[in-house]
Amino acid sequence: MDVLSDVITVARTGRPVSACVRWHAPWGQQFASVPGSVAFQVVLEGSCWLLSPQATPVRLGTGDVLFLPHGSGHTLADDPATSATAPACSPEDPELSESYASDSVDRSGCGGPVTVVLCGAYQVDRSRTHPLLLTLPDLIHLPADPYRHPELQAAVRLLAGELDHRRLGTGAIVPALLDTLLLYILRIWLAEQPARGTTTGWAAALNDPAVTAALHAIHQNPAAPWTVAKLAAEAGLSRAAFARRFSAMIGQPPLAYVTWWRMTTAARLLQETEAPLRSIAVQVGYTSEFAFANAFKRTHGLAPGSYRRKR
Repeated sequence: MDVLSDVITVARTGRPVSACVRWHAPWGQQFASVPGSVAFQVVLEGSCWLLSPQATPVRLGTGDVLFLPHGSGHTLADDPATSATAPACSPEDPELSESYASDSVDRSGCGGPVTVVLCGAYQVDRSRTHPLLLTLPDLIHLPADPYRHPELQAAVRLLAGELDHRRLGTGAIVPALLDTLLLYILRIWLAEQPARGTTTGWAAALNDPAVTAALHAIHQNPAAPWTVAKLAAEAGLSRAAFARRFSAMIGQPPLAYVTWWRMTTAARLLQETEAPLRSIAVQVGYTSEFAFANAFKRTHGLAPGSYRRKR
């Protein structure tokens, strides 16, 4: 696993939900803020407007992608002047949104121009959310560009086809395509950041070969007895230069990140497997179950056994 793949794997909980929604003008739909989720909207056909009280309306065309890494509330409408209906979801709704709850929804209106939107959302475990997701802006808009983003457009077409025509295997294909779509969105956004002058943060870190090499080493083998010197060797830098660069970009020292990743990995194993505590301790670099339990409680506020029972 690489860092970007792990960002999705460790945070996601439950099954993602998605739907193709067909709106007939005039229409307007509010989407409430849902903490603990990530969501996206892709315009498959027609056009619409993204509306926010704090910003100028943004016109969205066919192929445009919206990504909301913090589940922020937003409104889509056929025209900025159209009144929007009540939110399609509430923070208490475990299904995230009734618009996402089925494979195809037809919002028949007055027979006006049609807009088709691919909606999707994930629930995430905020206790395991990777810092990369936490540092993303509330909304990322990727305008349609088949020449620059052909893989993203291909994933969109495949996902839309599965949602429009359910067949054998759709239940397994859709979650995999949602993962693929989300990874393409993140990959594109991260790749575009250096051109905007980003010198710190996760976007800069994942475009820095030295820091990326160290991160991959940590993620691939969290149980290794990492020291700053060993990680600096992975990065091909001196110990001091590596520590400065890593801390500036990631926002915490190298060994603090190692501990965070070990405890995050342990939390996922406790929730998703029945592995004994001793086995999990070894997998994340602790030869003593007692030392592992103390480190886990400092991070998560619960002993490993209590965390597993609660989850």
